[in-house]
Amino acid sequence: MPLASIYPLVSTRALARAFTYEVPDGVGKGSVVTMRLGRSTTRGVVADIGVEAPEGIVPVSVGRVVDEIPATLVDLALWIGEYYGTTPARALELVAPLRRESRGKRPAPSARESLAGEAEPGLLTDGQGSAVVRIVAALDEGVGEHVLLQGPTGSGKTEVYLQACAAALERGCGTIVLVPEIALAPQTLGRFRERFGDTVAVLHSSLSDAERRDERARIASGEARIVVGARSAIFAPMRRVGLIVVDEEHDAAYKQEADPRYDARTVAAKRAALEGAVTVYGSATPRPESWTRLPRLLLSARIGAPMPRVQIVDLRREAGYPLSAPLLRELGAVAEGGGKAILLLNRRGVAPAVHCRACGTSRRCASCDVALTLHADRLLHCHHCGYSEPVPDACPSCGSAEVARIGAGTQRLEAELERRLPELVRFRLDADVAAETGALREVLGRFRETDRAVLVGTQMVAKGHHVPGVRLAAVVDADTGLSLPDFRAEERTFQLIVQLAGRSGRDEPGRVVVQTFQPDATPILHAVRHDVNGFLAGETERREALGYPPFRHLVALLVTGSEAVAPLRLLAELRGRLEGSVEAELLGPAPLLRLRGRHRAQLLAKTSQPRRFARKAATLLAAAAPAMRREGLTAVVDVDPQSLS
Repeated sequence: MPLASIYPLVSTRALARAFTYEVPDGVGKGSVVTMRLGRSTTRGVVADIGVEAPEGIVPVSVGRVVDEIPATLVDLALWIGEYYGTTPARALELVAPLRRESRGKRPAPSARESLAGEAEPGLLTDGQGSAVVRIVAALDEGVGEHVLLQGPTGSGKTEVYLQACAAALERGCGTIVLVPEIALAPQTLGRFRERFGDTVAVLHSSLSDAERRDERARIASGEARIVVGARSAIFAPMRRVGLIVVDEEHDAAYKQEADPRYDARTVAAKRAALEGAVTVYGSATPRPESWTRLPRLLLSARIGAPMPRVQIVDLRREAGYPLSAPLLRELGAVAEGGGKAILLLNRRGVAPAVHCRACGTSRRCASCDVALTLHADRLLHCHHCGYSEPVPDACPSCGSAEVARIGAGTQRLEAELERRLPELVRFRLDADVAAETGALREVLGRFRETDRAVLVGTQMVAKGHHVPGVRLAAVVDADTGLSLPDFRAEERTFQLIVQLAGRSGRDEPGRVVVQTFQPDATPILHAVRHDVNGFLAGETERREALGYPPFRHLVALLVTGSEAVAPLRLLAELRGRLEGSVEAELLGPAPLLRLRGRHRAQLLAKTSQPRRFARKAATLLAAAAPAMRREGLTAVVDVDPQSLS
């Protein structure tokens, strides 16, 4: 019997390697088998066939074959394990989830999950036509090209995706379409089903286990040649992938926040390289990383309507927060004349920043150029370098004593709307709503069908939803995102405002209101003018000066424990062993907020060699695993983190 190199699907770092087993004829790379490992039986993934047994080892036979995955996905998973500093088993479980036995035929969930689609337009714009020609040429070359499709909301990016998908199908290739949030899947799914019917499958975490199994089976068999889904859809068991679309590519939701902490945008590029496929990254507000690195296909203007006018409301001069008088007037016009409104109140992050009510200034770290976070110890902390300072009694910029936490949540906003404008029908869209099976589709569907309606939500409401009749879009508190303790705070504030503005006026004249204590802030001024390239030019210049992405990578080592000292002590030891061994500028270790009863600390690296740094860190953590278990410590390597708190 031939010998195979097999990775057992056990997550402990002590077993983070391949083992040699005998396999029956017909077993190949990508076979998922049962295998004895010590006294237990587990699953394993075949990574290579025809290997030699290590000296002194007598291989035993595997059990039965329980599944098959494309060989390309094995290579992809092993790359993820190395690049993101996780174990091979944790990475392989992404591509080889436990396969449950079928219990009968069920309707495909794609019909239930999709909203209504749109008919194919008679003509493409010049920009659309040029983009399709470029993508099809790259398909024919088959060398794994990556491109950025940039254009304002409503400029027709989705039609380019659809035309490119049709070209891929004509060439016998499949397509994977990624969306950042489950909330966007129904709309995108509907558009692709309208064009391609039942050959479209859907994959995301809100499906039941049985539905995910059935959809994976349809994909693996070739019955479904198009997959629409959130980030995990990049691991769809599709063979001959020709096109990967990453829609709303700027969105941080593409980053997994649990080990393995992969970024689906980076994984998409790697899978495309392995498959010889084309990756199209689409956005009205691309990341600096994509804007600087990728060739751009430009769609210059919105189709059928101009971009809406943006009005800034200076909250330093307006009372009535969260509903200022100008915003109430615009909402009153919707209540009187009909239409819809979308209100964004984004509460990402646990700790608020502090603002001066007089001048709008937020306290920021002089070394890292990010907002300082208020902790329970009444100190303002930087989560990059560990700097801290007391909360000032007066604003250092203007001397005012009006230094305070500000902000309101979506529930308070709903109550204010009910009190001030009871004639508007209110809907809410946030993570709580999206977690309920079918509720998200129901909310969006009812909002579409209701006149004189207002949709209140977090950043979900700014993401790619095309709802006819939206006359007003408003950012209730632009400073919530602007003052987050992250070097990406200005980028994300700009993206949210521009993306939300894009929800308004797509089929009739629209208005946008932005409430802020900082009306002269750079991202707000650029967003008012819809000046994407101007903002990105300035942002990339700032990033280069500070050594942030896209000019260097970030790698975070996060350690948690039951008491405060041990995580900092372990990270200090790791820092001593990492310094000089890998090219990196190390910041910290610094304490983070305690979460779920666990103390946390972080060591941050700026490096041009993220893969090498992560591999070295993972090796050190594997060696420290016994001592970490004794102290009750857990650690994770986070390459290209999207949050530093």
